Amino acid sequence: MALYLSIREIFYHRARFLLIAMIVALITTLVLFIAALSEGLGSGNIEYIRKLNADLLVFQEDVDLTISASRLGRSKMNQIRRVDGVAAVGQIATSTSTIVPGDGRAAVDVALIGVEPGAPGAPATFQGRQLGRNRANEAIIGRRVVDRTGLGVGDTLVLRSIQGTEEEFFDLTVMGVSDGRGFVLQPSVFVPYLTWDRVRPKAGRNDTNSGSDFISNVVAVRLQSAENWQAMAARLEQQVSGIQAVDRKTAYEATPGYVEQKGTLDTQRYFTFFIGILVIGGFFQIQTLQKVAQIGMLKAIGASTWTIALAALLQIVLINAMGVVAGAFGSLLLSLTFPPTLPIVFTGESVLSAVAALLMIGPLGGLVSVWVLLRVEPLAALGLAQ
Repeated sequence: MALYLSIREIFYHRARFLLIAMIVALITTLVLFIAALSEGLGSGNIEYIRKLNADLLVFQEDVDLTISASRLGRSKMNQIRRVDGVAAVGQIATSTSTIVPGDGRAAVDVALIGVEPGAPGAPATFQGRQLGRNRANEAIIGRRVVDRTGLGVGDTLVLRSIQGTEEEFFDLTVMGVSDGRGFVLQPSVFVPYLTWDRVRPKAGRNDTNSGSDFISNVVAVRLQSAENWQAMAARLEQQVSGIQAVDRKTAYEATPGYVEQKGTLDTQRYFTFFIGILVIGGFFQIQTLQKVAQIGMLKAIGASTWTIALAALLQIVLINAMGVVAGAFGSLLLSLTFPPTLPIVFTGESVLSAVAALLMIGPLGGLVSVWVLLRVEPLAALGLAQ
C-alpha cells in the first residue's frame, strides 16, 4: 500500500518530482567531480611515492621530509645497506625536464626521475622491459606520458634540458611503459641514475656528480621484514648519522601542499552534501505542507499513520536514487570527453563511497517531512476540529 501511494503520486506530479531528481543529479555530478579532482591532484603529486616498491624512504636530516631539499650521497646509501635487516636499497634523484614530440604535438613538461635499475625505486612495467645499465640511454615512461605524446615501446624520446645557458637535446629509447606514476603534478619519465645526472637541467655543463659519490635526493629501502618498519626506521637513524627514515605514507603526506589541498577539496565536498540535505529536505517539506488535507483524508478513511509515513519515505528514497544514478552515469560519460591533461581521476573506491553517501542524503533530508506527517490530525487537517 505504501509503495503504491508513493509511486502513484510520483506519476501524477511527475514534472515536479523530475525537477528535484535533476537537482539531485547535479549535486551528484558536483560531488563526484570534486572527489575526482581531489584524487587526480593527489595522484599527480604523490602517486610515484605511494606506489614505491619499498618499505621506507630515507631523507637527509632536518629538511622536513622535502624530497627536493634532501641530499644523500652514495657513501651514505652504502652505510644504510650494511644495517642489519635491510634487504635492498636504491637511490632516487628527481628533477624536471621537457619532452619534445616529433609529430607536431605540444611539448610536455615531465618529472625526470633517476633510479637504479633493478633496485627499489625503479617502477614496474606492463609493456616492454625494465631499465638496463646505469649509463644506458633508456627510459621508462608513465601511462600519462603515452596519453600526451603518443610514444610507445621502442620509440625515441627527445628530452630538452637547460644546461648552463644553452638548450641541450638528448635522445632516449623508450624501453617500457609503467602505470600512472605522477610526481610534483607532472607525468614521470624514469632513467638510469647516471643517465639522469647527464641529461638533467643544471647550472653549468660541469655541474655533475662524481662517479664515486653520486648525490641523490632520497634512498628507497626494502626491508627483510616489513612488519617491523618502525623499529627499522629507528635503527637506521641510530646507526647512520644525518638521516631521517619514514614509511611511504608519512613521506607522501609531507609533500608540500598535499594535506592543505586535500583538506580544501574535502571541505567543499562536505558542504555539497550539506546543501543536498537542505535542498531535498526543503522540497519535501513544502510537498508535505501542500498535501496536509489529502493526508488528513487518508487517515480519516482508515490509512494508518505509519503507512503514510512509509509511503513518504519510499518516495524520497526513489526520487533521490533516480537523481544519484542519473548524475553518476552522466558524470562518467562526461569524463570521457575530457583531455588527458585534466587532473580528474575517477576511481572505484571514491565513486562508490560518494554514491553511497549521496543515497543517504535523501532520507536524512526527508526526516522533517516524515515527522510532520506523523503529527497530522485528520479532523484538524480537514478543518473539522472544534
